[in-house]
Amino acid sequence: MSSVNKNLSEAEGSKIPNGADYTVSIVVSEWNTKITNALRDGAIKTLLENGVEERNIVISYVPGSFELTLGGQLACEKLNTDAVICLGCVIQGETRHFDFICNAVANGITNVSLKYNKPVIFGVLTPDNMQQAEDRAGGKHGNKGVEAAITALKMLVLKRKG
Repeated sequence: MSSVNKNLSEAEGSKIPNGADYTVSIVVSEWNTKITNALRDGAIKTLLENGVEERNIVISYVPGSFELTLGGQLACEKLNTDAVICLGCVIQGETRHFDFICNAVANGITNVSLKYNKPVIFGVLTPDNMQQAEDRAGGKHGNKGVEAAITALKMLVLKRKG
């Protein structure tokens, strides 16, 4: 989804579900912490505003975005959690490293979600530069952490209906 003309933090469509019955884990990359901490804070604030109790939000940290996949899997295996939000930021550099990391993380998070039949949300920014990351971590394009939290709540409701 392009975010050039849209603030991603403005929920559209259906109402944001109440999360009072859920426990949500947030796995945060320690790489690019200025960005990932802003994403984390946006996710926490959104979960709290939508009924998730503070004691039911579990925060874990991993060294970088590549490790989000295992962090998400450990949250599914070891924690009594209903959904996992994976937050990271991989900024394009001069080498193909960016492509390999982004592809591995996207596929890994999808695979963890399917393996554990739980919402495991991809909240990883993949910008070309730091300004684009800042714009999506509380700047002019909203906060991807907010969007990830809303997605987790909506997917939990979908799972419950299923």
